[in-house]
Amino acid sequence: MNAQPGQHPTDSTAPSAAPSDAPVRVEGIVKSFARLRVLRGVTLAFPRGRTTVVLGPSGCGKSVMLKHLVGLLRPERGRVFYESERIDTLSERKLAPIRRQFGFLFQQGALFDSMNVYENIAFPLRELEGEAPYGEEDRVRRVLRLVGLENVIYSSPSELSGGQQKRVALARAVVLEPKVVLYDEPTTGLDPIRADVINELILKLKQELRVTSIVVTHDLISAFKVADYMVMLHEGQVVLEGEPEVFRNSQDPIVSRFLRGEASDEELRAIREVTSSNREGARFSGGLR
Repeated sequence: MNAQPGQHPTDSTAPSAAPSDAPVRVEGIVKSFARLRVLRGVTLAFPRGRTTVVLGPSGCGKSVMLKHLVGLLRPERGRVFYESERIDTLSERKLAPIRRQFGFLFQQGALFDSMNVYENIAFPLRELEGEAPYGEEDRVRRVLRLVGLENVIYSSPSELSGGQQKRVALARAVVLEPKVVLYDEPTTGLDPIRADVINELILKLKQELRVTSIVVTHDLISAFKVADYMVMLHEGQVVLEGEPEVFRNSQDPIVSRFLRGEASDEELRAIREVTSSNREGARFSGGLR
């Protein structure tokens, strides 16, 4: 599916790529939390061996969608596929081998404070293969070299900077040699230089490991640097998808406002009305003299 400017897809939207070209697909997924509808019939296909960036404002459903891809959340309606297998209906036991095909970089890194760097990275190996995985140290050192941090192998997470922690978490995410790597806001909390290091690593890992990458972010500099393909979510729906140039040239007001970093008229009106109301209330209560 390639939405045209101003065209908002519905629940019946067809997949955007054939299964052979897209190892990960979602079709018409709907998800709510209590009365809040977060995803409203999202249909997407993520191209094999490419980096897809999912953009959108906070609360639009980006991270919720990402968690559906590995079965951390299940849709109320719709379907989730890995390769040719539907996974949203699988038991936890049957999901386990599929999850091993995914690496997940969580937003805050999620390193274990009680373990040093070596132990953090070895953790998924030991979970999968037992206490003494074959070639454990070589595998740990290999992924640390990939992220340029072999020298911190025995450091504790508290001794590392925020950027280094993200890089260690990324090394852990790829130590099982996944086919797909998911990045949840990978540059959040980092200064521009450290954020660019993460961007370079996303590009490097795609090239060296030949993975399919899915990056959720609202960091536009990062998005346009790493993306082969882009998707924008707004209020739980896809409003546009395509090559980065499609986004640069989009006339859709939702897309263009987001790329310019401008609040909508409705949002600004709500702020101004609250301010005006507060002043009026203060005047009547004697708060303004």
